[in-house]
Amino acid sequence: MSFEIRKKDLLGRIGLLRTKHGPVETPLLLPVINPNTQIIPPREVRERFGFNAVITNSYLVWRRFWNELSVPKIHELLEFDGIIETDSGAYQILQYGDVGVKPDAIIKFQERLDSDIGVILDIPTNQEDSKQHAKWTVDETLHRAKQAQQTITRRDILWVGPVQGGVHTDLVAYSAREMAKLDFEIHALGSPTTVMQQYQYDKLVEMIMAAKLNLPANRPLHLFGAGHPMMFALAIALGCDIFDSASYALFARNDRYLTSQGTAKLEDLEYFPCTCPACYRTSPENVKNMLKTDRERLLAAHNLHACQNEIQTVKQAIVDGHLWELVEARCFNHPALKRAFDTLLKYSDSFELETPVRKKKGPFIISEASLHKPEIARYQLQLRTNYVYPKRSKLAILLPEKHLEPFRQNYDQDQYLQKLFRISGLHVCAYSLVFGVIPHELMDVYPLSQIENSLKPTNTVRRRVTENILDWLHRSSYKSCIIVAEEQWQQKIAEAVRHRSRKVRCRIIQTEQDNEQLSKQILTLIRKRNKRMK
Repeated sequence: MSFEIRKKDLLGRIGLLRTKHGPVETPLLLPVINPNTQIIPPREVRERFGFNAVITNSYLVWRRFWNELSVPKIHELLEFDGIIETDSGAYQILQYGDVGVKPDAIIKFQERLDSDIGVILDIPTNQEDSKQHAKWTVDETLHRAKQAQQTITRRDILWVGPVQGGVHTDLVAYSAREMAKLDFEIHALGSPTTVMQQYQYDKLVEMIMAAKLNLPANRPLHLFGAGHPMMFALAIALGCDIFDSASYALFARNDRYLTSQGTAKLEDLEYFPCTCPACYRTSPENVKNMLKTDRERLLAAHNLHACQNEIQTVKQAIVDGHLWELVEARCFNHPALKRAFDTLLKYSDSFELETPVRKKKGPFIISEASLHKPEIARYQLQLRTNYVYPKRSKLAILLPEKHLEPFRQNYDQDQYLQKLFRISGLHVCAYSLVFGVIPHELMDVYPLSQIENSLKPTNTVRRRVTENILDWLHRSSYKSCIIVAEEQWQQKIAEAVRHRSRKVRCRIIQTEQDNEQLSKQILTLIRKRNKRMK
């Protein structure tokens, strides 16, 4: 196994990728190094910025050395002693249509270069391709991948099997299923560059998920051409492990300044919103007055710092179990990312399957979108499928959630609830905007009492809670139910439940009384009910 998963949250994971030049941790960004022109030397990329792995283009090296008997090792050529992935020239195919090198020749050349990670010469799918032509790129890439398995002689190199199909997600899914059958250590989603350049992140979500859900979980997924810090959290949450990009240099060439919130033009900046080594001793005004080459180098340095900082931020969010919160915060920075986040919500079931059952910290509920969080989906699923109602419970009481809160600290704190617990046949529950029905015996189970919530009782949220309560009552053996409502939104939920409940007779207590008075009112109501039943 060349890839070991250490921690997970959503579909994001922190892993260890083992290469012949040593291990490297994922999520991982590979800065693109042009073997011919280098704005920042590869050695500096490692020593100053902490990147232990880079990617370069074996096709550009091949054009320089193809007719020579002696080819330098790629680490010697770049003067880089870390991990080097070599691309095959497929990007040049996308740009120019042909590269004049055979697929088997570029594989053998990468073996001569002694790459740590190699990529076969696939055929990228252009976003503008018809579905018929896109299908050809998928089939031709699969054909070349099968041929590559016969050509490859060095298994100490990790080989990448690219997935194609472009915006045609059914083709992406097919390509992924077929590529998964082949013996590759890493897979990559090809052709997303144009989609990202046009800020079509919602399409990117669909493309990534079509690949991710059809590839083996124990193989890293490389998102080709992705290198902007504003989308790392989103892509990692979707299961991407490796990124590569020359954006740090390309944006610097055009006086662009990368941040996790988006891209800024140098001419628009009066202050640098960053204290990285490239920024903290200077100002935008000083940088504007630099020579072109110096300015470009400083901006490239900042852009590398910004990318590395965001990768580290995402990793810590995975450790804390707060990747969802980070993705939500990042996606509300830009309308295109917000559309992507809305698309991401369709895959909440997939996130639930991969998210740890327990975390170091409870979830934050910030908006209605937060209700799609894996922890909430898991609770609803477990309650429907695994919960066993107490035997002989014929009467349920649904209290606003706050009435069960004292039991998080001290079970004996609230005497009036103690009286309710002693009543035979009575089942005490709470109802919550976030979780719906919460049986009192589960109140201290993660994450029911560990959340931080700022949710508002909108019409959508109230309908959701109403449906949850109705489903809870329908599956129960209760004969009747008392719903306590203290606020207007609770009254609306209670009335909707009473009106629609066919199996269980519901009674509403609307009150703003303290606990002792409420307890007396409930006990009086229960005694009257018991007398009628006798």
